[in-house]
Amino acid sequence: AGHTGPARVHHAELWGVRESKDGDGGKYPWLFGHDLTDTDWQDLAPQSPFYLFVPQEIDLLAEYEQGWSVKDIFPLNGVGMTTARDNMVIDFEVAPIVQRAKFFRDSKLPDSELCKSLGISEKLGWNIATARKMIQQESDLEKLIVGVLYRPFDKRFIFYHDSLVWRTVKQIMHHMLAGNNWGLAVGRAGQVIGPGEWNIVFCTRSITEFNLYRRGGNNLFPLYLYPTQDKATLFDAQEATAAPGGRRANLNAAFISALAARIGRTWLPDGRSDGVATFGPEDVFDYIYAVFHAPGYRQRYAAFLKIDFPRLPLPADGTQVQALAALGRQLVGLHLLETSAPPVTSYPVAGDNRVATVRYVPPTAEVAGQVWINATQYFAGIAPEVWAFAVGGYTPAEKWLKDRKGRVLTYADLTHYGKLIAALTATIPLLAALNAALPIWPPA
Repeated sequence: AGHTGPARVHHAELWGVRESKDGDGGKYPWLFGHDLTDTDWQDLAPQSPFYLFVPQEIDLLAEYEQGWSVKDIFPLNGVGMTTARDNMVIDFEVAPIVQRAKFFRDSKLPDSELCKSLGISEKLGWNIATARKMIQQESDLEKLIVGVLYRPFDKRFIFYHDSLVWRTVKQIMHHMLAGNNWGLAVGRAGQVIGPGEWNIVFCTRSITEFNLYRRGGNNLFPLYLYPTQDKATLFDAQEATAAPGGRRANLNAAFISALAARIGRTWLPDGRSDGVATFGPEDVFDYIYAVFHAPGYRQRYAAFLKIDFPRLPLPADGTQVQALAALGRQLVGLHLLETSAPPVTSYPVAGDNRVATVRYVPPTAEVAGQVWINATQYFAGIAPEVWAFAVGGYTPAEKWLKDRKGRVLTYADLTHYGKLIAALTATIPLLAALNAALPIWPPA
């Protein structure tokens, strides 16, 4: 009462389960036993540019903002495509998608009955009559099916056509389909909730679905741009990174100049460096992937990573960028499942391979960790830290199997899961190596 001047801002937070099983702990009992007067409040002084009503490491903000925003590094970027009807256009195999698309194209049912029979809703903004006319122009439906990164480590098939996909985002996705490419999928600001570490970044060779991560959308940043009908407009801002031939690096010329000056190396417009005097787009991609995975980076800038797209600090010198790019390249290979990691799992019991209830049994002195998929079958040799390893709010070792509940795993599925576990297992020591390569933050 009687206070004048700017408002005073106070903050307190409480994390944990709502109520413990024994009823003696948790958020509900604590809230029931406390009020405003005996809460441990922290005074805040919200700062530009975000004016957050949560504590910020103010002394780190200026340091963090010296880095380059990933949205400025990659001039062309945008959200993943949105189907609005996954059950219609996405599947584990090609044949069921073609069958549904063919039925949609050839059916004589009225619009509403057709949607009902296919289990899809007539969403606002989607003109089914127009969609039917569009797909009727296509004779070869199978050629419209491409791979899509649906969830981390989970690539599926999609009927990629404007008739049935709500937002194809072709201005971005074209570059992932037109030729050999890499993409960085970064979660949108505000997706991290709670004290957990920021982990909303992954790599892809495919187009991405919008809801790649647990709390929603991702922005896709292609490394290379391939010619389009509007290539003159598209490439105007990219002349400094032009490569002989068709594609060009989707990298800001000012960023490349700043990086070249810092590390004292010559820019190669395409490919990867010689490791001594040059650096190229793929080195940059690997360096970015390494830094964004480094535990030291994630911990130091945790407050800012939760509210905005990540910013990249420039390396101290050429030696450092080369060391980090080498580690990043290993991570990229593992996460794309293109690099073979030593196998760590076994699948010892024969059966029908049907996924029923997925559960994890921690290791004991006698038995390694096990992931059971039904009453009799399991994957053995899975460490707790691998089972708990998170990407984008998901734990892939669990998520991949739960998404296949009710399905019979094929030999290819069993092999893929083994590779997934091997990749996660190999990732963990690489993260420690990243911190060793970057013991001090910021690196410059």
